[in-house]
Amino acid sequence: MLQIYNTLTKEKAPFQPMEEGKINMYVCGITVYDFCHIGHARVMVSFDVITRYLRARGWDVTYIRNITDVDDKIIKRAGENGETPDQLTDRMIDAMHEDEDKLAVLRPDQEPRATRHMQEIIEMVQVLIDKGYAYAAANGDVYYRVEKFATYGQLTNKNVEELRSGARVEVQDAKESPLDFVLWKAAKAGEVSWESPWGAGRPGWHIECSAMSKCCLGDTFDIHGGGPDLPFPHHENEIAQSEAANGVKFVNTWMHAGAVRVNAEKMSKSLGNFFTIRDVLDKYDAEVVRYFLSSVHYRSYIDYSENSLKEARSALERFYQALNGVEAQAAKLDNDYEDRFNAAMDDDFNTPKAMAVLFELVNELNTASREKTAQAPALAAQLKQLGGILGLLQQEPEAFLQGESKEGEITPEQIEALIQQRADAKKAKDFATSDKIRDDLAAQGIILKDSREGTSWFREA
Repeated sequence: MLQIYNTLTKEKAPFQPMEEGKINMYVCGITVYDFCHIGHARVMVSFDVITRYLRARGWDVTYIRNITDVDDKIIKRAGENGETPDQLTDRMIDAMHEDEDKLAVLRPDQEPRATRHMQEIIEMVQVLIDKGYAYAAANGDVYYRVEKFATYGQLTNKNVEELRSGARVEVQDAKESPLDFVLWKAAKAGEVSWESPWGAGRPGWHIECSAMSKCCLGDTFDIHGGGPDLPFPHHENEIAQSEAANGVKFVNTWMHAGAVRVNAEKMSKSLGNFFTIRDVLDKYDAEVVRYFLSSVHYRSYIDYSENSLKEARSALERFYQALNGVEAQAAKLDNDYEDRFNAAMDDDFNTPKAMAVLFELVNELNTASREKTAQAPALAAQLKQLGGILGLLQQEPEAFLQGESKEGEITPEQIEALIQQRADAKKAKDFATSDKIRDDLAAQGIILKDSREGTSWFREA
């Protein structure tokens, strides 16, 4: 039975959907003012793996992931670039989709954008005002009364009294309490804005998700996910807004992906260890990056380093070497790999344990290939099928193993020419030249593999 760790209850429990066989899931997406970074990739890949697995097990999953396309950072960056916010966000959304496609991240069923749900946002703010949970301040902003919501802090075990004592009071603050957060921001001169009952302005970040999730999935839904930085204040504020406005429980299960660290340090631009997805994909095969991001449990932090990516490459090489030269053919097998893979994934999507099962399957496939048993094609098909649930092992083995030559690296054409020279040297019994070609290629990370069919090659991690 599927069990999921719920950030709200702080425990793992059997998952019970609101509707039998159906799962409605909303995940907080990207604020599109810049290229996506490796931390974004962690969230994208984690919830992509979760969605792929649930669907593979027969669940009808509706997966919503929003886009924040209006906020202070977007307005500031667009001004710096001399473009409109729409021009910036459209460009960054296209770039995000390109990054996702390379990482084999499937598109969500819906990708609502805040600017296209302005009416629903305004309506929810008005409901909160009407119910006394929000107020229009003298400066034109609208704020949420945090202390009126009795269970504020339930997701992250925050105490309102402690929050109040630690809150910073701004000079001439228009808020009734320093804890109150903005629902609607009055427009400054020249800023993009929308008309509302409180004057021209734009929404605060938190209200956007409350309105968009309600629009797409209703007042209550099964799973809400996001990155490690979102439980407080973003998700606490979503709960407060949605439950106050709708009068019912907002979300049944909360899920949060772990952070990405770089060489054991927090990733940040100020530390100079900040990497966009594009930075990483310039150096590493996209499937290697996906494997790396999936190899650690989604709730745990993951350490990005050169060694981590090399280890991911080596692991994938083991899989693809096993598949190389075997014509995969699906057939019924009397083994328990699929059952054990599913048991691992049913245990809060334990990908490391699931991958360990795949490594056992690789060992059996290698033995079957070496002994030329009839099971090898079926084992290869099973490995590809289970790997596919993780979004892995769908390339042609030779294409992965040979990879793309980076700038300054030896090209496939040059390698093939040297392999032919080596074959000619061996035929002429010039073994010194033959060995030198092999050693020279090995020094460049090109490993040759001789067989009765000829010589194949792959790039070493």
